[in-house]
Amino acid sequence: MSPDPTRRELIKLGGYGALAAGLGPAALRPDGGQTMASRPGHFGGADRVIWIFMNGGPSQVDTFDYKPALERYDGKTYEGFDKLTGFFPAEVGPLMKSPFKFTQHGESGTWMSELFPHLSQRVDDMAFMYGCHAESNNHSPALLHMNTGMPRAGFPSVGSWVLFGRGSENDSLPGFVVMTDTKGRGLPKGYAQNWSAGFLPGVFQGTALATQGDPIANLLKPGGMSDAEQQRQLDLIRRLNERHGDEVRLGSELEARTASFELARRMQTAAPEALDVDSEPKHIRELYGLDDPRCKEFARQCVTARRLVERGVRFVHLYSGGEENQKSWDGHLNIESHHRGFAGEFDKPVAALLQDLKQRGLFDNTAVVCCGEFGRLPVAQKKPDGDSIGRDHNPDVFTAWMAGAGVKGGTHHGSSDEVGHKAAEGKVHVNDLHATMLHLVGLDHERLTYRYSGRDFRLTDVAGKVVREVLS
Repeated sequence: MSPDPTRRELIKLGGYGALAAGLGPAALRPDGGQTMASRPGHFGGADRVIWIFMNGGPSQVDTFDYKPALERYDGKTYEGFDKLTGFFPAEVGPLMKSPFKFTQHGESGTWMSELFPHLSQRVDDMAFMYGCHAESNNHSPALLHMNTGMPRAGFPSVGSWVLFGRGSENDSLPGFVVMTDTKGRGLPKGYAQNWSAGFLPGVFQGTALATQGDPIANLLKPGGMSDAEQQRQLDLIRRLNERHGDEVRLGSELEARTASFELARRMQTAAPEALDVDSEPKHIRELYGLDDPRCKEFARQCVTARRLVERGVRFVHLYSGGEENQKSWDGHLNIESHHRGFAGEFDKPVAALLQDLKQRGLFDNTAVVCCGEFGRLPVAQKKPDGDSIGRDHNPDVFTAWMAGAGVKGGTHHGSSDEVGHKAAEGKVHVNDLHATMLHLVGLDHERLTYRYSGRDFRLTDVAGKVVREVLS
């Protein structure tokens, strides 16, 4: 090539770059990275993932991480505490014990809060990581970090990376499905950026489904249109997009758009059946709490998640709680009533999901992950009225748990310090958590890459290690 490359030579180089992007995941993608076709990972692993997200940041010392020292130090000043750790430094109070009783459960002797009477019966199926830590004490960047590996917008989400690496086993349903709060409490901070495909091809974008009413707005064809008429319309759209793509060289973007139209056509039949939770038999409705006013909304999400993975959907992401501050697990005010309320929505459906996956033979091929974007502080957050006592944000430690395929149930890994303020042993960074999630689904986080803007990107950036202590 000449020292001053011509336009033709630059276009040729661009073509080589696109080919390299397809070869990024170590020859996982012979199709060039554009289709949703199912494919094996780098090694054996789960075929599907359900990620249960406790949106807003639950308090680890009131849920999964028992700290008896807080009972001894309750009401005492926390010497040397950096008030800038949380989000409201002017509202820092003394150390505060948990208002909830902890007891041990299962053969593993796992300590669990009284908030989870149903989930505590499944602890021998779960592996707990007590030394997890993040970087931001602000919801928006913390959510993006947990969902995409970066604390800023524009990067692919975990579900998109998994779908890119493994494809989907069902061509009539989205391969990556997201369900958010259904009680009118809003979307998580960052909104759809949390399930974005970022710079990956658009076909790997997460699809937000409603568990009530129409699953996707405008999914059903207009009244009076026959199947043949709709197919002719889709054929015309494809021809127009192909002609436009040849002119403006936006092939991958237009292919993704055309594929979305065609997927929507197939979903018109598949989605209503897959989301028909009301067809579940009485014993399943009772197991999940579908008729229990306290937890029925999140129960629908959990039943839907089981129905979707049963039908080959690769990645399902559930959000417990909506936007921040009392509408999610963001317990700034009365931690006792606040967490009791959200746990009441969460406990029975999640325990039922684990049990149901097991009894249907899906547990050994489905990885279940649960966490929030950060934890809470061991000190009280005292509002000016003196009565609303909660806990502020804490990025320095939180608890995550996993269950299902590839997970060593009954495992306790790492720890926080004496009062649950910071990760102490067996530290697990967000990058490590992502590396482990990818490993569970048979993907090597260092090999799953995509070339964009002149460099190879991966979910874990240039860090991350698999937490092998929780693996079977």
